[in-house]
Amino acid sequence: MRRKVVFVTKRDLARPTRPPRGNAPTGAARHTATATATATATATATGFAPRARTAAPPPSPAPEPPTPEPAPAPDSPDVFWVIALLSRQAECPGPGGRWRRERLQCVCTYRLVLRAPFRYFEEQSVTTAPSASRAAEILSRPLALNGLTVPNRIAMAPMTRMFSPGGVPGEDVRSYYGRRAAAGVGLIVTEGTYVGHESAGQSDRVPRFHGEEQLAGWAKVADEVHAAGGTIVPQLWHIGMVRKQGEPPFAEAPAVGPSGLRIDGTEGTGRAMTRSDLDEVIGAFAQAAADAERIGFDGVELHGAHGYLLDQFLWEHTNRRTDAYGGDPVARASFAAEIAAAVREKVSPEFPVIFRYSQWKQEAYEARLAETPEELEAILAPLAAAGVDAFHASTRRYWIPEFDGSDLNLAGWTKKLTGKPTITVGSVGLDGDFIGAFQGEGSSVKGIDDLLDRLEREEFDMVAVGRALLQDPEWAAKVLGDRFGDLKPYDAASLKSLS
Repeated sequence: MRRKVVFVTKRDLARPTRPPRGNAPTGAARHTATATATATATATATGFAPRARTAAPPPSPAPEPPTPEPAPAPDSPDVFWVIALLSRQAECPGPGGRWRRERLQCVCTYRLVLRAPFRYFEEQSVTTAPSASRAAEILSRPLALNGLTVPNRIAMAPMTRMFSPGGVPGEDVRSYYGRRAAAGVGLIVTEGTYVGHESAGQSDRVPRFHGEEQLAGWAKVADEVHAAGGTIVPQLWHIGMVRKQGEPPFAEAPAVGPSGLRIDGTEGTGRAMTRSDLDEVIGAFAQAAADAERIGFDGVELHGAHGYLLDQFLWEHTNRRTDAYGGDPVARASFAAEIAAAVREKVSPEFPVIFRYSQWKQEAYEARLAETPEELEAILAPLAAAGVDAFHASTRRYWIPEFDGSDLNLAGWTKKLTGKPTITVGSVGLDGDFIGAFQGEGSSVKGIDDLLDRLEREEFDMVAVGRALLQDPEWAAKVLGDRFGDLKPYDAASLKSLS
């Protein structure tokens, strides 16, 4: 609640008043009861104790006017009359709705209280709610994602860590995610995990989401997060043409993509996907989602961002196909939509399916899937229709507007165009984006007031925190517990361990 306080001196209010006509009550008298109620409510909210007001004495029959009382000294407490107006920001639908509601409320309150002010309060200072308390109030609200209720609005962003030899998440991985859930993260999105296709990845230290030993390890991670009160979804991943042939876990597998092109548009060592390849990858994603639900995860996230396989189909520079999977934005989105539909069919109706996407790509940070909202809608609409429950819009800096003429970021536009819940991400809580981290650069702590403003007006629904949570497992607890002064700056050295 935001408090608006006005201090008015008695001298300011000492203006001539029109005498009442006959026995008609004055405006102040008409509103005495209402003003008293306002004063009582204000005193309760602020902790003030107003002095008791006594009834005015009956008018003197003597014709002489009463002798005026001497004016009090300027430094006397009795000089001040305090009017404390408490205005709760109201959320109203439609552009400018909140401003219109608050303006109307303030105008009515000022007219009422200025006609019948109440006297001096014992305390003359008001402590407004700090940003920290506002953060706790806004971020602590639960969020429904299909059949899942996430306890708050803080998510852990997926970040590749490469601490799973043989693709198996061990006890250190379990503890790594469990610590963050125990410290208040509502939704854990795991690092990218390879689906069960031989060309899906290129490292034997990245966890896989297929295989008996690998899934057993992930089941323990999910149990740990649930025991700490959090929720968790795996990010299902296929890297496509980013893969370098000869790399484990399947060294002989070729790189595959929509047209056999790398992010820079050159031909790689792989090949364009055949109909059989497409079906195999669709099946691999669907099976991984079914396994996730079976071993106790709360949903899945499909990795369609940053220039990996699904994103390679979405982007016209890497998708030069002339069949049903290439061409206009709707056709380019059809492969990802078929994966989403296959996943939806394999899991229960209430099981959340999240789709992560981005404009930018690895090694092509200025790339864009869509130049206009209309182009973006053409890409996202087939995914929403296929069964995606929420979108995770990946940006490098969440505060940058996505299209000219609007302050909405990518997550904001996604919500506006699809009507689905959205997650924003991009340098939350830090003053520099992640690119510098690859060169060993750190980042300082940055305030989140703008982020809270956007959440409060429901531009998006959840905030994914990346490097700030990687550096400090207690980030969520500190923010929710009003301990902003204890937040740690990001140090790239944190990439070297699972702290």
